[in-house]
Amino acid sequence: MSLPRAAEQLTASMTEATLLRHVIEAASLLGWHVHHSRPAMLGSGRYATALSGHAGCPDLVLARGGVVRLVELKSTRGRLSDEQRAWLAASGGIVWRPIDWLSGRIGDELR
Repeated sequence: MSLPRAAEQLTASMTEATLLRHVIEAASLLGWHVHHSRPAMLGSGRYATALSGHAGCPDLVLARGGVVRLVELKSTRGRLSDEQRAWLAASGGIVWRPIDWLSGRIGDELR
């Protein structure tokens, strides 16, 4: 198997939850303050996230040394909602995908 094909398979199989765990761990180790809102399970077995304001806020808020980054995480095939696009446009936020982790881009941006 070629390296590009192996990388493609690796990134295709990485879930957003796995990417989230990697990014939170790396950011914390590199001195970033990290915020992520997780949904809570309702009694009905459904999940919901309590919020005020506009829907679509990025998955992570990272802060260090006066720099704040809003980051939306998506799986390889994940799509941005209109609300997420609006937040990213308004905030200058960024989208990270598994290929960004594998390529080292995320690590570079966190250093």
